[in-house]
Amino acid sequence: MAIETRNKIDTHFSMASMSDLVFLLLIFFMLTSTLVSPNAIKLLLPSSHSKTMAKQSLTVYINKAGEYFVEDHITPLNKLEDAITNKIKHNAQATIVLRADKRVPVQDLVNVIDAVNQINEHQHSKHKIILATTPH
Repeated sequence: MAIETRNKIDTHFSMASMSDLVFLLLIFFMLTSTLVSPNAIKLLLPSSHSKTMAKQSLTVYINKAGEYFVEDHITPLNKLEDAITNKIKHNAQATIVLRADKRVPVQDLVNVIDAVNQINEHQHSKHKIILATTPH
């Protein structure tokens, strides 16, 4: 006469909850990594109260010495349009983020805007430009 116990030990392990946790962590890190954009060029950005966020395709920097950088590469003003065109040629609606030191003259900002407008005119595209600011 074999006596059976009521509580049987289940030796199976379900990985479903573990895979859910891994996918949640993956989604979290993917979302937070797209919001972080490291500044390789030291700038003191102007401040603003607005919280406009856009998906950036390219970043143009202007430091306080008036030097232009397309991503991390220094670019003279006369080559600015070509450098931007090479970076965004496969994206007809790219967004260019302009990060300029707050001590930079307005004319330097206008030079970048003019370069993007010239690209839009030549390529019949709709590239947008956004001035980056620090939250106030």
